[in-house]
Amino acid sequence: MKNIPIESDQPSPRFRLRTAPTRQVGTAGKWQVTSLRHASVSARLRRDKSARQASDELKGATREAHSCHVSPVTRHPRAFTIVELLTVIAIIAILAAMLLPVLSRAKIAAQKRQAAVEISQIVGAIQQYDSVYGRFPVSANDQALAGTNDFTCGGTNYASDGVTVLWTMGVTNNTEVIAILMDVTNTTVTSANMNHQKNPQRTVFLNAKQVSDPTLPGVGPDGVYRDPWGSPYIITMDLTYDEQCHDAYYCQQAVSQSTGQAGYNGLFNPDANGTSDNFLYHGKVMVWSAGPDRLIDPTMPANQGYNKDNILSWQ
Repeated sequence: MKNIPIESDQPSPRFRLRTAPTRQVGTAGKWQVTSLRHASVSARLRRDKSARQASDELKGATREAHSCHVSPVTRHPRAFTIVELLTVIAIIAILAAMLLPVLSRAKIAAQKRQAAVEISQIVGAIQQYDSVYGRFPVSANDQALAGTNDFTCGGTNYASDGVTVLWTMGVTNNTEVIAILMDVTNTTVTSANMNHQKNPQRTVFLNAKQVSDPTLPGVGPDGVYRDPWGSPYIITMDLTYDEQCHDAYYCQQAVSQSTGQAGYNGLFNPDANGTSDNFLYHGKVMVWSAGPDRLIDPTMPANQGYNKDNILSWQ
């Protein structure tokens, strides 16, 4: 005999468990479902907020650590070891040793250029004086020493490798010539231009640096005009007015003869075979410097030894 289920107004427990939220009749049932949902959402939001707060706190701590430089390596830098310091010092010494010769050569080159400029200025001043007054800037004393010859003035002597050179034509320094060109007058050093007697127009033909020490380059308190190495400039003037300059040093055969009558740096000897000390420069003025080594050697050609670095106005 088959059992026939009895209909009832109440659903089965399984059916009621699944459909209770949707079949619940009345406000109380709906409110209960909503409350459960709100509670679940609130719990999830609290978890998310806690996670965000923890993440923010971690990021803040990281930024603070970086901003404060709390790294022990940064707070306490490692010092150089002795080996490292010695290595650095050795490298610096090597670089300095390589650089010093270069700087020295550059300095000498600059001094040579300066000497060449000053020599050119002296030559130009003498030529301008000659153009204005029709004579050379020599004192009565220098003219008397020259006699009927050209005149060389500079240092009274030069020592070179044990050899002392005395000028054969004029042994005074260049003080008197410089005083006339610069219109220096009434001094205790020279009377060559007393009361402007040698420069009545009071024209300054030469502007040269004046210094307080007689060993420095420039015009010293003794009136001597010295080159960048502290040696007097040597000046020769054509006092015979034959357009030929006879320098007391470069006239020598041992210094200036190249081949026969031909001499170094354009000099020429009119005498046969050039066997005399009569090498001449075709011009009115010769000015020169002994150069960086401050030495000359009358036994060596002009292009060798101590003579090689001389600075010449006719070179």
